[in-house]
Parts: sequence; structure tokens; C-alpha cells
Amino acid sequence: MAYSSIVKPSDYFNTKLYTGNGGTQSITGVGFQPDMVWTKQRDAVRNHVLFDAVRGATNGVKPNESQAEFTWTNSVTSFDTDGFSVGGAGEVNYSSGSMASWNWKANGQGSANTDGSINTTYTSANTTSGFSISKYTGTGSTGTIGHGLGAEPEVIIVKKLNSTESWFSYHKPLGNTGRLVLNTTDAVANDAGYWNSTTPTSSVFSVTSNGSNNASGDTYIAYCFAPKTGYSKFGSYTGDGNTNGPFIYTGFKPAFVLIKSSSDTGNWHLADNKRIGFNPWNYRIQPSDSNAEYQGSAIYSDFLSNGFNLRNSDTDSNGSGRTYIYMAIAEEPLVANSGTDGVPATAR
Repeated sequence: MAYSSIVKPSDYFNTKLYTGNGGTQSITGVGFQPDMVWTKQRDAVRNHVLFDAVRGATNGVKPNESQAEFTWTNSVTSFDTDGFSVGGAGEVNYSSGSMASWNWKANGQGSANTDGSINTTYTSANTTSGFSISKYTGTGSTGTIGHGLGAEPEVIIVKKLNSTESWFSYHKPLGNTGRLVLNTTDAVANDAGYWNSTTPTSSVFSVTSNGSNNASGDTYIAYCFAPKTGYSKFGSYTGDGNTNGPFIYTGFKPAFVLIKSSSDTGNWHLADNKRIGFNPWNYRIQPSDSNAEYQGSAIYSDFLSNGFNLRNSDTDSNGSGRTYIYMAIAEEPLVANSGTDGVPATAR
């Protein structure tokens, strides 16, 4: 059995729920100073908004939309030692709103990375947890971009910042010509014009002259994820259409799971270990739209001590014969190194 070197995954990722007050407040209890904060009001139709330390507080992008980066002075106003602070913007602090935030630790604002042929302005990389944030300016020519992870990323999400463009993502099971779009329900598209038909390496990922990820003079942000035993796992599975569906082994008890049908159109499905409805319901939020948290009884999955089990026949996560990609991050490793002995995780 593989042991995890990360004893406490919540030092690197944590879901934090809070109630909006419509004014200003500091959200504490994250457990670390986050370098990426993704927020969504759960109980109303309202946009997702994502902030990171590389671009700086108050600079938001919306995962469910293609619009350019915007500066919003009353949104996420700072990244703090145990969380973050917000102003009165509805998307992050609607009065009496039930809010969710998903928080990742990278390495502050970071510094320039020169590993690729296209230098980054900043790369903030956490090699322990396999997560990095890179900002770069496109050249309009095929090239490579350093991600700083020291390991091959299996998920890459890129967004153009200075003008309207969708969120294009790479997932290793789809190959180096495959791409999904975070803000749509589209199935995978196979196109050599995005990742240059080149699998990422331990130091760089590849781009072509495509305007979505490398137009001359345009600015981009890239979020890269490399798997770490006992902390994160990225892969694919085939749905069976049964209400007691497939079990996906991760080697840890999940805290966060993101699912998308790659073979067919369908909504993205985000579940976590903090929102009401956790096991067996796991109410989903859909990153591809602004809808409130979905609490229908047809959509649920179990988070277990060593993976997750689909408990539905809905085509967004378990359609018969459909292929799905997933991202999973741990609450607790199945067995973690702690001194000389591992401590086994327990199921719910």
C-alpha cells in the first residue's frame, strides 16, 4: 500500500462555508493563507468567482463565464493567514446568503519562471501538493510554459484575462489533443491546435498560436495540478447507468470531487465534504452555470475512506457507457506517514 507524504491534506486544500453579511467580513477557519479562492453563493442564481494571489486580490474571473478579468474593489479584498476578507459584492458576500468557498495553497505571488520558451510573469508553485498558478503573456508562436511543479501536471486550466474567452482545460486521460471547456457543457474536442499534440513534462506544458492560450500580447492565467499519492488523483471512469454505480478508487477519503462527461455533453458536477447533504446525497454545484446548489435526489455520490461511489443513473455523472473525467482532492489519506506508522482513514 502506498503511503501519503501529506499527513494533513487540509493544510493545502479546504472548503469553507460562510454566511454573507452584505458588508465586510473576514472569513477564517480555512487553516492556511489561501493562494486561490473560488466562491459561489449556494442558495441563489449567482456567478462563480475565482481569485488568486498571482493576479492579486480584487481581480476576479468567473469560471461559469467567458468574460475577461475584472477588478472589483468590494470582492475578495485580501488573502489572510487563516482565510480571506471580503467586501459587499453579492457574488462573495450577499446579505444572509449561504456561501461556499474552495481554497488552495500555492506559494504566494511567486516569481518568474524561465523553464519554457515563454517566460511567465509569475509562477506560484507548491511542489508538495502539486498545484501551481502561472501568469504569462502570449507570443503567437508555438512554445512551452514553465509550471514549476517538478512533476507532470495531469490537469491544466487556462483562461485569457484581457478579453473574452472560454476556460480551456487539459486532462491527461483525454490525450494531448483533447480539451474540455469549464464554462460549457460541451463534450471533449480533439484539436492539435491547443496543446501542440504534446504531453506536459515535469517542467513545462506546450501551447500553439491559438488565441485561447497563446495569442500575441494577450495575458493568460494557468492553473496546473499534478497528482500526489494520498492527496490528489485525476483520472477517468465509465458510467454504467445504475443507481448503485461504479466505485472510483482514489487511495484517500475525498474532500472535493469535480466530474465531467468527456464523451458527451453534460454539466460539470462539483461535490465536497462540507456542504449540507454530504453522504449519501452530496448536493452538486455546477461550475458551468450560475445556478444555485442542486439538491435533487437523482444526483448523489458517496465519499468513502478510499474513493467515491456514484449512487445515481444521471447522465451528468453516470450515464451508461459514457466516459467521465474527474479531479479528486483528499480530506484524509487512506494511510498517511506519521512518524513510523500510517494512520488509516475511516469511512463516514
